[in-house]
Amino acid sequence: MGGPGKSLCVNISAYHTPVFTQPSLPKPSFDKVLVANRGEIAVRVIRACQELGIGTVAVYSELDRDALHVRLADEAFALGGQTAAESYLNTEAILGAIEASGAQAVHPGYGFFSENADFARAITERGITFIGPPPAAIEVMGDKISARDAAEKVGVHGVPGITEFLTSPEEIVAFGNSAGWPIAIKAAFGGGGRGMKVVTSPDEAASQLESAQREALAYFGRDECYVERYLTKPRHIEIQVLCDGHGNGVYLGQRDCSAQRRHQKLIEEAPAPDLPADIAKAMGEDAVKVALGCDYTNAGTVEFLYEDGAYFYLEMNTRLQVEHPVTELVTGLDLVALQLHVADGGELPFGQDDIELSGHAIEVRINAEDPTGGAFLPSPGPITKLRVPSGFGVRWDGGYEAGDEISQYYDNLVGKLICWGNDRPTAIARTLRALREFEIEGIKTTIPADIAILADPVFQACEHSTKWVEDGLDLSNIAADTPAPEDGAEPKIRRDIDVEVNGKRFAVSMWVPESAGMMATGGAKKPKRRTSAGGAGGGSGSGDVTVPMQGTIIKISVEVGQQVEVGDTIVVLEAMKMENNVGAEKAGTITEIKVATGDSVSGGDVVAKIE
Repeated sequence: MGGPGKSLCVNISAYHTPVFTQPSLPKPSFDKVLVANRGEIAVRVIRACQELGIGTVAVYSELDRDALHVRLADEAFALGGQTAAESYLNTEAILGAIEASGAQAVHPGYGFFSENADFARAITERGITFIGPPPAAIEVMGDKISARDAAEKVGVHGVPGITEFLTSPEEIVAFGNSAGWPIAIKAAFGGGGRGMKVVTSPDEAASQLESAQREALAYFGRDECYVERYLTKPRHIEIQVLCDGHGNGVYLGQRDCSAQRRHQKLIEEAPAPDLPADIAKAMGEDAVKVALGCDYTNAGTVEFLYEDGAYFYLEMNTRLQVEHPVTELVTGLDLVALQLHVADGGELPFGQDDIELSGHAIEVRINAEDPTGGAFLPSPGPITKLRVPSGFGVRWDGGYEAGDEISQYYDNLVGKLICWGNDRPTAIARTLRALREFEIEGIKTTIPADIAILADPVFQACEHSTKWVEDGLDLSNIAADTPAPEDGAEPKIRRDIDVEVNGKRFAVSMWVPESAGMMATGGAKKPKRRTSAGGAGGGSGSGDVTVPMQGTIIKISVEVGQQVEVGDTIVVLEAMKMENNVGAEKAGTITEIKVATGDSVSGGDVVAKIE
């Protein structure tokens, strides 16, 4: 499945010399690490392990059987299923892979089970090293409500909110009427903006709570939510912390993650620009206090909102962050290698006074989304061409290569472009050059929007907030033109057959081209998919309600005979872990509903008719 001698996808590093460089680390005592994740983070962890001489084990769903992380790992084990719930959130399947592989340690990456205390405990109770914090710390910080309480106990104060799980929309209305609108519903056991919904009035409380709970359950396996005040123009600042099992804790500078849409980060940078030195120092010290206050070990991130000279504790993510590379480039530290070292019982090889920051780094998330007109619609499909940029100070952390497919069932992150410069203007200019050099075809990506953000005077002057991309940046002229995916890559289907090896009978599964499988089985049925004639998603106003992208119908908001107005939600479509409301483009009466909850649809499919 890879290993020594295999040609690997190039991971271009930044060619600069940081002020402080990481001391040499001993090889951990464990010989084999299972990476309980997929995509670029699985690739990142696998590469770090291989550099340290540690064997790697990948796990994969049916859709990921030929994925890059599977190709790079020394071993790989099938989890079965397609969706995250059926595969990467299937505890028993992952535990079975750990036992079958003989792995002595598990790295959870981020997302999925990375902040799940029950999963971490199931690992550690088997005598397996969990490369992350102890289950007790995950329980405190993984539950955002108890995390707020823990921060308050060490004198670190958060955004005003309630510290109990929501049980009804009425609680949201009561808090909003008291604290003022808008307010935010947030997933109690998640992060990264997943399961977060902004409520602007009492009329939205019920629908937004339902949506937040549904999204949280799909992404984190739990649907508990809480509510807090929603700041209107904050900057999002986070502090990377690293703690060992010997009572030591340090912070590694700050990151600014304010360029967001749908509460999802697009661009991150380190250090946080134009942040007063006393505020930056106080945030860092508070972050370490929060971490040590819950006996935290390993890498973690403490997040704050900064507005009008004041900062508020937001939450702690008990895992490695997507944006960790910008911290690596300005500190000279390999955070994954340090995670492995600390998880093996090692002591931090440096103290707070040893850490110095060098230059400026910017990370751009390349997502499979169509940013045309600022819509940011999911854009799953096969990657027919991928040529990443290179040059001084440029790094690419990717989870895919040309020929791989971005599935609607998983996160839409293709990879991360990270650029370093001596100062912020240099880093911005280098990132813009690299983005314009980037070539990717077959899917649409956020690159045009990323270029617009970086080139805008508001961003360059660091005058943006977390709402700027959606409310202040003009993306009306943005278009993501890309050739359609090439034909010829025939989908594969599973065939279960019996074989004999040296006279012994085995039952095996084979993945063969669909045409071969159909001939061999006499024409097996494909998985259910509702399709129908129709134009491209949503623009005709003809009475045909069409979906703009491939996805799964998770809610039908109308019924036959119902009167609707322009803009009313007809169905809710989930694609790449994002919910999208598909609305009516004309007023009238619903005469037909052509889908059911759970149906898969393609872009342009008609889901309802209005007369």
